Amino acid sequence: MKLRTATPPARLGLVRALVGGYTLVYLARRRRMFRRVVRTERALFAPVGPVRALHRLLPPRVADVVNDATLATTVLFAAGVGHRLTGPVHGALLIWTLAYRNSWSMIFHSDNTLVLHTLVLGAARAADAVSIDSLVRADVPTAHPRYGRPLRLMNAASTATYLLAGVSKVAGESGWSWARGDALRRQVAIDGLRKEVFGSRAAPVAYAMYRHRHLFTAMAVGSLVVELGAPLALVDRRVARVWALATLGLHWGILAVMGIRFRYQLSGVAFAPWFDVERPLTRRRAP
Repeated sequence: MKLRTATPPARLGLVRALVGGYTLVYLARRRRMFRRVVRTERALFAPVGPVRALHRLLPPRVADVVNDATLATTVLFAAGVGHRLTGPVHGALLIWTLAYRNSWSMIFHSDNTLVLHTLVLGAARAADAVSIDSLVRADVPTAHPRYGRPLRLMNAASTATYLLAGVSKVAGESGWSWARGDALRRQVAIDGLRKEVFGSRAAPVAYAMYRHRHLFTAMAVGSLVVELGAPLALVDRRVARVWALATLGLHWGILAVMGIRFRYQLSGVAFAPWFDVERPLTRRRAP
């Protein structure tokens, strides 16, 4: 994809609003849970990411303030208020808040793409349009390559995560034989058994599929094609959109078979930078 292609500022602004809106809902629904987590047994605390810099635990009330501050900056980020300041501050608070939460439990790797996207948007001129900032300015920005480069950087971050996932599969004990689907079939079976043992339920689709090895082969091959082929999405826009839709379908397939939710990806917001999301807005404004 060409780095010098002029991009409408509304595209970057809408992506910022979508990412900020998703983050607002995600954090608001978990506010009480975050407050409980920081009050659990200290022996469960295993710092990850920037939280490793701590020499001692934050007092629960301080952690609560940081969480609420993150929620407040999320509102400003989504609305595009004082973005030159609130954008970077929000990015820093978000990575800290999610890392601190992950330090008390399993690490939710699905948060990584959201954090990377937020950091890029926070450092970019993502509020020049479709924002409160744009409403108080007299000038109307025009299309420029600077509005497309952050989107491409977001897409590069996305493809990197999938490429690493694909490499980890073929670099493991199974090697390229992972494509046969046997390892995936065992993984689905173990996941379902664990759910049943600990009081949950395995996905009905997993039961129906288990006897059909060829379905797991197809799923394994499809997964590797999507993951190892991710960098190709950075070369051509048509390939990029097909890849984005295929990856979205992959996550819905994972949900159906294993009940695992990659919420940011399932929402579709993670793939918004690949599309001309401003088109419905510009059509409404057209005479």
